Amino acid sequence: MAPFKFIYHPGYDLHLGEHVFPSQKYHLIHEALLRDSIAHPADFLSPEPASDSDMLRVHTSDWVHKLKTGHLSLQELMHLEIPWSREMVDAVWLATGGAILAGVRALAEGFSANLAGGLHHAFPDHGEGFCAIHDVAVAIRRLQADGAVRKVMVVDTDVHQGNGTAAIFRGDHSVFTFSIHQENNYPFPKPPSCIDIDLADGTSDDDYLAILEKKLMEAFDEFHPDILYYLAGADPYREDQLGGLSLTIEGLKRRDRLVFEHARRLSIPVVTAPAGGYARRTDDTVRIHVNTIVAAMEILGRARVSP
Repeated sequence: MAPFKFIYHPGYDLHLGEHVFPSQKYHLIHEALLRDSIAHPADFLSPEPASDSDMLRVHTSDWVHKLKTGHLSLQELMHLEIPWSREMVDAVWLATGGAILAGVRALAEGFSANLAGGLHHAFPDHGEGFCAIHDVAVAIRRLQADGAVRKVMVVDTDVHQGNGTAAIFRGDHSVFTFSIHQENNYPFPKPPSCIDIDLADGTSDDDYLAILEKKLMEAFDEFHPDILYYLAGADPYREDQLGGLSLTIEGLKRRDRLVFEHARRLSIPVVTAPAGGYARRTDDTVRIHVNTIVAAMEILGRARVSP
């Protein structure tokens, strides 16, 4: 049995059909964890959908109503870049409930992984880039409201800058936002995070890892969070269809280990979310996401059982 609990629901799949966003990856990650004996059925918890009152901690009542009723304008749908459906709405409400539950479990056990989410392009009043609701922001606000945490860090390693995260928490000194991403890629413009690392096209493993470690150390010197939400995007991969960086699968696992090693050093609980991943072979995307969980178990699992 794994030393931690993972959060998953079959309803995480947005059922997008033939779309560059492979939302079926969520159940494929779940299947791979079981098939490879990385986890067992008892290691998974099923979330409840987030409540509308939790959604309103971040999102406007108008946007929540539009999503629930399907009354989105053509422009709103164009920004969202995925079709509206009841399955999509149910999926993002579940993913947000999963982000909340994963936070609770991480605070109790040191780590938890939500197998969906990391929807970092969502803004309070609209969605963008496949992201209708900002699950991580809602989870942070819920944990803060419950008094479970005061200070939170978001480390976002998706190839695309976390524009929604930066905008939502702009000027909020209780949340530190960190994004390492390809400069010449969506979104445009990029609202400022607390730390933004704008990478050149084609950046590969060694250069990426060196700048990530340097900036992580700066972030942790400046800010001491009660919990870390880690958006472990698979799209810095060199074979990603929507990315232009050149990381290998092994380099991405080294990235994950680096983040977890710093969290272990400072005894910070960690929640992971998969965020983006659009490799030409969906199996590669799934492997990268599974490797994130393996890296956490190798680094943080060892810490949990240490005397």
